[in-house]
Amino acid sequence: MTAPDFLDEPPRGATLTDYDIKHLKLYVRLLDADAERADWCEVVTILFGIDPSDDPERARHIHESHLLRARWMTEHGYRDLLRRGHH
Repeated sequence: MTAPDFLDEPPRGATLTDYDIKHLKLYVRLLDADAERADWCEVVTILFGIDPSDDPERARHIHESHLLRARWMTEHGYRDLLRRGHH
């Protein structure tokens, strides 16, 4: 992932967005890293290409907001994904 590939905060709506579909792989990688209890600083460096020491608040927000959306996908968003035929 690089800066142009993601927003500082993903959409927060109750429906699946084009952004969500484009970033499914990122969401899965975030969930995997979270399950492995990976250090968020390392995760944000690898997945987003951001050095958390440059702007720790922004880096933390990007990580947390995308992880929250990834979790939403596992609870709700996947239904829209299946309806659209992305399986």
